[in-house]
Amino acid sequence: MENENLIPEEEVSILTLTDENGADVEFEYLDCIEYEGKEYLVLLPMEEDAAEVVILEVEPVDEENENYLAVTDEAVLDGVYAIFKEKFQDVLDFAD
Repeated sequence: MENENLIPEEEVSILTLTDENGADVEFEYLDCIEYEGKEYLVLLPMEEDAAEVVILEVEPVDEENENYLAVTDEAVLDGVYAIFKEKFQDVLDFAD
């Protein structure tokens, strides 16, 4: 996938998440996709050379908070990414 903004610059949503080492990492929010009864965030790292999206499972904690979990199941990653690709096929060029 080419590293380009999906939405106009003034509307870009940036999420800052803390990794397992305590470092803050910035991501561009691309989409939230429901797959098999769960929600997943599709994010693009804000690093200049980032070419791959990151998919995180949304785990609700309470009405105001949620956790984001790394997805290790390849079938889930493939399923969420396939929905994302189909949804944005007219907007983005995806490298296979």
